[in-house]
Amino acid sequence: MLDTRARRPYCHAHGHDNAGCPLTARERMAVAMAKGQPNRPPVMCQLALGHYFLNTELDQIEIWHDTDAFAEALVTLQRRYGFDGILVNLPGRDPEWRSHVSEIKTDEHGTRIVKWSDGSLTTAPPDDNPHVRPAAVDTPFVPFDQVDPEALFYVEPHDLSGVTYPFSWGFSAEIAPVGGPDFFPRYHCNTLRRVRDVAGPDVSLHAEIFSPFTQLLELLGYTEGLTALALDDGKCLAILERLAAGTTCLASLNAKEDVDAILVSSAFVGAGFISRAYYEKFEAPFLRRIAAGVRSVRNDLPVYVHTCGAIGDRLDLMEATGIDGIDTLDPPPLGTVDLKDALQVLGKRVFIKGNIDPVHTMLNGTPDDVRRAALQRLQLAAPGGAYILSTACSVPPAAPVANVMALREAVEEYVGQGR
Repeated sequence: MLDTRARRPYCHAHGHDNAGCPLTARERMAVAMAKGQPNRPPVMCQLALGHYFLNTELDQIEIWHDTDAFAEALVTLQRRYGFDGILVNLPGRDPEWRSHVSEIKTDEHGTRIVKWSDGSLTTAPPDDNPHVRPAAVDTPFVPFDQVDPEALFYVEPHDLSGVTYPFSWGFSAEIAPVGGPDFFPRYHCNTLRRVRDVAGPDVSLHAEIFSPFTQLLELLGYTEGLTALALDDGKCLAILERLAAGTTCLASLNAKEDVDAILVSSAFVGAGFISRAYYEKFEAPFLRRIAAGVRSVRNDLPVYVHTCGAIGDRLDLMEATGIDGIDTLDPPPLGTVDLKDALQVLGKRVFIKGNIDPVHTMLNGTPDDVRRAALQRLQLAAPGGAYILSTACSVPPAAPVANVMALREAVEEYVGQGR
């Protein structure tokens, strides 16, 4: 397994290795995630799927359903925007997915519609995630009273056939064996491998997995899931325990690939959804377990968490789980994180990534607005390292290309000022 961090020892003070060579993008990200000071602040954003649909020449059906097409989209925009890393936020796809297609058509709005052999429908707008409507069911959610925790292992919200229970992958209709690596299909890590092949060895590659809490809500639906926490916490904890086992298993599989970090996506545990007390009860123990599981496979592999919205009141709880970094840090009005305050709470004990408003700045602002916002964040957080310049949450589908380009331009301006 290639590991550039072990191959070339760093001089953290100057951002060069001990042979005097400038850091690669991959090494630069590794220094920042290790809470060091790279030769320049790295920049890396997660892009909404719709942004790939609108800004590459690839069809949205191909990007969503095909491993090679998604890998091409990821690398195309990473190179265009000068990002130091790539987040792979879709799993590998069944290479035989086309054999399950009955018909593909396009409506008057540019939405691509796939009819599958089992009667399911996938609608893929030109600027938003595709949505699956399973055959012969009224809702994609599972009633809480019908869920057996022992039948759960991992719930993949972005599977081609959506969320199923008991879980089956794609349209094979074969129930996945509960427990162990064999639960995941043989092609599950193919996107990571393909992106590494296309991007080359010098780009930081991050794998995304979903937290047990996110999986709970994707399985039950947001209203019923949040209600269940209050009405039957015992069963919810049993579900989360099972999902934590599967999530740790998947994280460990990803850790064996040529990746540089694991991102745990846990969007729904901010103050807009649950209290600090609920965070400590329903999120923290399982996040801690996942981080420990990754370290049992690769002790040097960073694990960080993505949580949207109002997290200013729980940064300390997030750090206490033992993760290496925190992603998003949504500023007001989207969230509650003032970057200066966050730095006072966290210091440089964990790396932080984000804090640029994806809506008011990236989507509705100008390139000059983006540069000013980026420079402000860099001046606050980049000294001392452990900071990755990024939007708080995903770059919106319709964010102007020039605005995204302005992030890397701001880094160059910051470096040019002798920072």
